[in-house]
Amino acid sequence: MMLLRYLSQIGKYFLMLKEVFNKPTKWTAMRKLIFKEVDDLIIDSLGIVAFISFFVGGVVSIQTALNLTNPLIPKYLIGFATRQSVILEFAPTFISIIMAGKMGSFITSSIGTMRVTEQIDALEVMGVNSLNYLVFPKIIALLLYPFIIGISMFLGILGGWVAAVYGGFGSSGDFIQGLQQEFIPFHVAYAFIKTFIFGMLLATIPSFHGFYMKGGALEVGKASTVSFVWTSVTIILVNYILTQLLLT
Repeated sequence: MMLLRYLSQIGKYFLMLKEVFNKPTKWTAMRKLIFKEVDDLIIDSLGIVAFISFFVGGVVSIQTALNLTNPLIPKYLIGFATRQSVILEFAPTFISIIMAGKMGSFITSSIGTMRVTEQIDALEVMGVNSLNYLVFPKIIALLLYPFIIGISMFLGILGGWVAAVYGGFGSSGDFIQGLQQEFIPFHVAYAFIKTFIFGMLLATIPSFHGFYMKGGALEVGKASTVSFVWTSVTIILVNYILTQLLLT
């Protein structure tokens, strides 16, 4: 029974995606909605992403340095390990899970509140495709999500450099040599491919949980929690599949 319920929800999710692109809202109204979503979802996330990225990059650098106890191991490995950790996993995946909490809860609660207060019913009575009106601007706004992850990569590596150099774990030259050592440009492309897909998941899964929720204000909170859990689980599963497809 539980498996059937999950399959039913997955089918409903893909039917929702199909409906999102049907009967589009007029561009004049859609443009304002897109700019509002860019402000709410992208611009408002920059502060927390910058803060977390800088300090986690520093932590990765310090932990790597503390584990290099053998004097024969070159110091440039601190920069190498920081680069690999930040670009391959920390920036695209770890930040996306944090954004599932921040962006996802915001999306689910805002759409869920509209469902509870019957604003969605009012849109449909007026002949507006409510899914296109509510979800499509979020999808377009999150096309800019790789921009956030690019900033996260830069600040993570910068935080690692500051921690290594000013913490006395190695010289700036060693760290930069590590950044350049055996650099594979496809790793950056891989990170941005993942980020693009994660952005689509962040826009649509929380919207699904908000749009189809039933009940009152208490259920809005529950839907936000369920939305965060399922968005995080999906991101981790998709991350595993993409890593298997793209890096092996």
